[in-house]
Amino acid sequence: MSEQVQDVRYFSLDEANQTLPLVRRIVTDIVDMYPGVQRKLATLRTLAALPEEKGLTRRMEDLRDQLEGDSDVLNGFLRELSQIGCEFKGFEDGLVDFHAWLDGRPVLLCWKLGEDRIEWWHELDGGFAGRRPLSRDVADRLRS
Repeated sequence: MSEQVQDVRYFSLDEANQTLPLVRRIVTDIVDMYPGVQRKLATLRTLAALPEEKGLTRRMEDLRDQLEGDSDVLNGFLRELSQIGCEFKGFEDGLVDFHAWLDGRPVLLCWKLGEDRIEWWHELDGGFAGRRPLSRDVADRLRS
């Protein structure tokens, strides 16, 4: 069973992979929704730079209301991922990290939307650029 240390959930490789069907659905929803939110924000910035008009003000209010609703939905998705115990890392690519133990030190198992299973890991400060393949040797040394 996984353990909780300082409010961080540590996963075995099997546990992390077992969460992927749910994580994949949530991350897909986030990644699908994000471009629309960015377009609305860009439109709002453009409108805010224009001279104030009655119709324009109403359109800006509508956009703000839509963005507030979108923000609530996205925050709900992010809370779901947090409750699972993983960390969402990227709106464009759908990056997710899972805390794990390797040789007595904390590391991160790294998954990206579109990947079938977790096949990468990195040090806590390594980030996506520091991803390393999850070899059989490393997988065997992960503490469950």
